Amino acid sequence: MYNNYYNNRKPSLVAYIQGSYEYPNIKGVTEFYQEKNGVSVNSVVYGLPYDTLHPFRVFAYHIHQGQSCTGEIKDPFAHTKGHYNPTGAPHPYHAGDLPPLFSNYGFAKSTVFTSRFTLNEIVGKTIIIHSNPDDFTSQPSGNSGAKIACGVITKVR
Repeated sequence: MYNNYYNNRKPSLVAYIQGSYEYPNIKGVTEFYQEKNGVSVNSVVYGLPYDTLHPFRVFAYHIHQGQSCTGEIKDPFAHTKGHYNPTGAPHPYHAGDLPPLFSNYGFAKSTVFTSRFTLNEIVGKTIIIHSNPDDFTSQPSGNSGAKIACGVITKVR
């Protein structure tokens, strides 16, 4: 079922998010809708890590330039490469820089509207959840920590 805001309209692109082997409970979906002057990015994620002392964690969330959620033991999503940044802008002005996910006991929901990219530019790219919040300053990626979940952005059939 698609977001009611869009009158059950199908998204143009979707990314199904899966956690790494260390975070197998993370699951989610990000939908991309073409709008008149940009793209709406809607995300729902559950299974994010938290504990009773820190139930409201914040996680960096970015589109990366790589096209595969694969990697190696040390970095299970190494092939996602760096942030999607076709203009060579400094962080946090990369086209793929998205607002953070604010978790509530492991659940997060986010909607953002952007004109930093078009649907055609991001199809086949990856979307990453990082273990830390983005500090919006450190180069090149905001000191956002390990990549803990990933999804490949694909066309909706």
